[in-house]
Amino acid sequence: MRRIAAILLVACIGFVQFAKADEGMWLLPLINKLNIEKMQEMGFKLSAEEVYSINNNSLKDAIVIFGRGCTGELISDQGLILTNHHCGYGNIQELSSVEHNYLKDGFWAKSLEEELPAPGLSVTFLKYMTDVTEEVNAELNDNMTEEERAAKIKEVSAKLVEAAKEGNEYQIRVQSYFEGNQFFLIAYEKFNDVRFVGAPPSSIGKFGFDTDNWMWPRHTGDFSMFRVYCGPDGKPAEYSKDNKPYKPAHHLPVSLKGVQMDDYAMTIGFPGSTERYLTSWGIEERMDIVNQARIKPRGVKQDIWLKDMRADEKVNIQYASKFAGSSNYWKNSIGMNRGLEKLNVLGQKRELEKEFTNWVNADADRKAKYGNVLAELEKSYADRASFVKATSFIAECQLRGAEVFYFAYRAKTLEKALEEGEQEAIDKAVAALKAGGESFFKDYNPETDRKVIGALLKMYNDDIDAKYHPSFYATINKKFKGDFQKFADFLFNKSVFMDEARFNAFLEKPSLKVLQKDYAFIGGVSSIEKYREIKNMEAESAIAIHKNNRLFIAGLFEMQPDKVFYPDANFTMRLSYGKVGDYEPKDGVIYKHYTTIEGIMEKEDPDNFEFEVPAKLKELWKNKDYGQYADAAGYMPVCFTSNNDITGGNSGSPVINAEGHLFGLAFDGNWEAMSGDIAFETELQKCINVDIRYVLFIIDKYAGATNLINEMTLVK
Repeated sequence: MRRIAAILLVACIGFVQFAKADEGMWLLPLINKLNIEKMQEMGFKLSAEEVYSINNNSLKDAIVIFGRGCTGELISDQGLILTNHHCGYGNIQELSSVEHNYLKDGFWAKSLEEELPAPGLSVTFLKYMTDVTEEVNAELNDNMTEEERAAKIKEVSAKLVEAAKEGNEYQIRVQSYFEGNQFFLIAYEKFNDVRFVGAPPSSIGKFGFDTDNWMWPRHTGDFSMFRVYCGPDGKPAEYSKDNKPYKPAHHLPVSLKGVQMDDYAMTIGFPGSTERYLTSWGIEERMDIVNQARIKPRGVKQDIWLKDMRADEKVNIQYASKFAGSSNYWKNSIGMNRGLEKLNVLGQKRELEKEFTNWVNADADRKAKYGNVLAELEKSYADRASFVKATSFIAECQLRGAEVFYFAYRAKTLEKALEEGEQEAIDKAVAALKAGGESFFKDYNPETDRKVIGALLKMYNDDIDAKYHPSFYATINKKFKGDFQKFADFLFNKSVFMDEARFNAFLEKPSLKVLQKDYAFIGGVSSIEKYREIKNMEAESAIAIHKNNRLFIAGLFEMQPDKVFYPDANFTMRLSYGKVGDYEPKDGVIYKHYTTIEGIMEKEDPDNFEFEVPAKLKELWKNKDYGQYADAAGYMPVCFTSNNDITGGNSGSPVINAEGHLFGLAFDGNWEAMSGDIAFETELQKCINVDIRYVLFIIDKYAGATNLINEMTLVK
């Protein structure tokens, strides 16, 4: 097992001179060995120690996990955080009401006292990462089953974590890379007192909405601002009026120098998930099953949501964040399938697999170790195909689509308490449901869900084999004659989970009989049970796929010793580097690398909410009142493209120039390269960024929040 770690190191070190600058999500502790020379050749002026250091302040100290799925950066010594508008969207929505619609109107705190606590929001700092591959591999051997191997990794990891926790309160875990070929121990520090500072109205922060999502040219001011607070001792603390703004070890200076073609561009952030080592069978599963199971149900659900949102401002506020989250990866799945087909990624993977097979068969030892890997992968993917389709559709139709089912399932704990008759347990379960109900009903419209339930339950019935139907489908067929809309109407009128008043009345006098006869509860429980049942059917294939993917990657290390194998994204801190640049999406078309405020005015459509332009912004444009934020050529920049390697989770990542200064904010990828999570396309893949000068212009000239500008370290 130690040989794999050695192969990794040799492969990585040996490939530096060949690595393309625009591909790779690099682990920061390794950039001194792997990347810094190339980075500096491209113009980067800092050292590896200034990027990542355990003992000294470095760029990594200014970067945070924002919430549970984005990146943010510190831009002042008073804990001021910059991230995307779409990253803060859910929190802004939760703080909004019809009377104070911060999504529609924006919000700016002109003092610390005006900042709004954001319940449930946290930011997390990376403290350090340590390679523990040798320590873990020392306890593993090739004779272990996958279950034995997993148990031993868990045991060794627990010991490493326990030792690392001594003398601190960090959150520490051991993270696997390369499907279990490499391991890092990672320490985090999490802060739970985060407050909303400012955001432009959605007409700026989401300009273009779904139409422009994943598209270039782009004119979206996709940013929002928060502040992290700490206790009087500078340590993490729960919300308190006595808390103070956190003073970070490092914050990013903000550049006013502008963006030029071929400028060095670097992102640091927390990319969520890529699958660049998928075999051809894994790609087929992703395209034909997983993506299709996302595209079809979400398309129907979103049409229903959007119609109701357009008709009622309250519903619009309730569903704005949910719609944005759903549509983002709905459109991503459509684009991914399109890109994978256009780029013939399946064909390329099959060529690699053919090469791997020939390499394996040329040596007896290799054949003994890797000879069955690809055949077992092909078989395992085929064996689980129907299971994956069923669980994917259950997730999209019953658990994420029809909102009431998963909410009702949460009463399972109450059911158990009522069955056992323990009053303390009953009271505890009721209290939890009351708290959950307040959050659920705040952003829930029963009439909307009523329509979704009818449509998506019918879709699941029609598209998925009856042997995978949850048990409550038999009731629908018997009692409601297979009419799913009638079933939805019955829920709407009778279920305690679809009406807030009925729900609260039920919790005042919880009844086991009422609960167990409620069809929303029955539907939620049976959907979860069927999901778990099918997942168990899939388990054997999943274990085999994990094992053989690990061996396939280990074999690739040996087969291609001169190539670097950066690990797939797994929401741990990564760095990517590249350059600002344009691209050619199709024959005869060249997209320049930047957009300006002129494009906003060209897109303006007062009759389409996606392209409304605030009057104040139009006034600033007409007067060319851009202040110090205009480009030297006189235009007001908005967005630009670079060839950084990013994915979901990188949203909000800083785009850092050669001097280590912030000059952009990453927020999207481009439609032509939606295949990027599986196959990086060197000619087409682009990272879409907000120009930091547009961010500053909106804060200063549009919002008049000069108090925030004054906090920053501006570099001219």
